[in-house]
Amino acid sequence: MEPISKTVVSLDWITLVLFFSLVVLALGKYLFQNRFLNFMILPFNNKYVVLYNKKGRLLNWFHILLTVFQLINLSLFLFLVHQTLVAVTSDDDLLVFFFVLGFLLLFEILKMLLQLGKGYVFNTQGLVADLLFNKTSYLNHSSLVMFVANIVLVYIFPGSKITIYVAFLLIISINGIGFFKLIKNHQKVIISHFLYFILYLCALEIAPLVIVGSYLKD
Repeated sequence: MEPISKTVVSLDWITLVLFFSLVVLALGKYLFQNRFLNFMILPFNNKYVVLYNKKGRLLNWFHILLTVFQLINLSLFLFLVHQTLVAVTSDDDLLVFFFVLGFLLLFEILKMLLQLGKGYVFNTQGLVADLLFNKTSYLNHSSLVMFVANIVLVYIFPGSKITIYVAFLLIISINGIGFFKLIKNHQKVIISHFLYFILYLCALEIAPLVIVGSYLKD
């Protein structure tokens, strides 16, 4: 019998990444139990946004912890999606993951600064702050789906396209719910600043999706 060469891909770094993100989530739950409970039912009840949409909302430690959780799992999810759909392998997977994480972190910071700057220029700081808190809250909630999808893609059904499509559907649904609730709650303000709202959607919401989609396609 001739020996058969078998390549074993180490999952150590992915396990550490998932474990670290779980620690961040557990820390948020432990330190802010009531807030965490309201956060968990966010797509079904807007109580979380109503209660915590106030001054300093974006710099609250719970919001920061959940945003860290979101960035980690979004980066890993995009990494796994690209690896599955494009079937690209690399000897430096960890380096690629950190590149995606760094890109998303820089992108989100620049995007937030641009939004806050636009709000200051057009004197719509309150509206922009509401948009940012609402959008990031629902994106943070959808990162729970990403976390589960990452576990499934890594340990249960590696390379499962069905898992990816279902996760995408749930992520879009959760953020879609947040978007429509935002419009409903601020329709008077949005109508009075309709032009600015359209510019915001085109420049800072739709364009990033096109860029990410192009990256995954290529």
